Amino acid sequence: MTDGAVTEVARVLVAADKFKGSLTAVQVAERVTAGLRRVVPELDVETLPVADGGDGTVAAAVAAGFERREVTVTGPLGEPVTAAYALRGTTAVVEMAEASGLQLLPRGVFAPLTATTYGSGELLRAALDAGATQIVFGVGGSATTDGGAGMLAALGAEFLDADGAPVGPGGGGLRDLATADLSGIDPRFASVDLVLASDVDNPLTGPKGAPAVYGPQKGASPEDVETLDAALSHFVTVLERSIGAKAADCAAAPGAGGAGGIGYGALVGLDASFRPGIELMLDVLGFAPALAKATLVITGEGSLDEQTLHGKAPAGVAAAARAADKEVVAVCGRLALPPESLGAAGIRRAYPLTDLEPDTAACIANAGPLLEQVAANIARDFLT
Repeated sequence: MTDGAVTEVARVLVAADKFKGSLTAVQVAERVTAGLRRVVPELDVETLPVADGGDGTVAAAVAAGFERREVTVTGPLGEPVTAAYALRGTTAVVEMAEASGLQLLPRGVFAPLTATTYGSGELLRAALDAGATQIVFGVGGSATTDGGAGMLAALGAEFLDADGAPVGPGGGGLRDLATADLSGIDPRFASVDLVLASDVDNPLTGPKGAPAVYGPQKGASPEDVETLDAALSHFVTVLERSIGAKAADCAAAPGAGGAGGIGYGALVGLDASFRPGIELMLDVLGFAPALAKATLVITGEGSLDEQTLHGKAPAGVAAAARAADKEVVAVCGRLALPPESLGAAGIRRAYPLTDLEPDTAACIANAGPLLEQVAANIARDFLT
């Protein structure tokens, strides 16, 4: 044994997120397992693909034993799309990116002012219709900045202009909002435990709000950001006239700015509670019992960087593993954290693919085989 100190019979838990743009979390787990077994053929490996509430959350739930359900909903540009949610018993995992995600837009096409979360509301309703009484609502990867107005409209809310007509789609449409009525929202939400799972704790508006921080990723120009921030602030003001101080309180709450403000819509209109996405997902996926049996944990994601330390999946996995006194190593496409930051996060060592292939394009194109090589190196360092 050259690096680690796994002296008892080794059992490895692979709990990694996707490598965005190259490998799903399931594929990461498969490749890591194959690489480990190149060196230790009979190695006991358990895989538990993880997600932090963003895109890939439903896939992680399905890999953990949930049933995949598909439904046709309204996409971010108003066109029909096929979206999936996951169901096990009366617990559903709903991922807003399935209905309203950036990946649903044609390449190079953005709609920062008009993209809608209407389909996310339809997806939530489908989960209710399937009998869900607990819904984990993963938010992230959105194409939208509408404060969740589209979602709430799909669930029965009314947002009208001065002429009594529904406002247009997207955050831009909220500029014309004159009256808001949440009384028509599906009454089943009163008896549903809806938990907002997000890896961001931004408020709705302001310098750290959804338009300013995430709008540019969705094609928003500086002028669009100003327009959206003003429109969402106006949305809150109109809602205050309708439901009182709760509207402003929810706008300032952690998670309100998640996924273009859909977090706000869930908090203010659906009485959701907020939990950091990775914490909630680890509970839902059954991480604790898997961790108890492991002697080494392998986590990771495409890029280990400063963002990783703020609620991303590898940091959540490492924190839980460290609390259980388990050794943790990480795999990644690229590494942008110094060893001391990794150590502080509970990660003993990181293995980036760029150590084997420095060319980024080649690294992404060959991520699978490279990851197997990296996993073989981990086996040599920690398991032999």
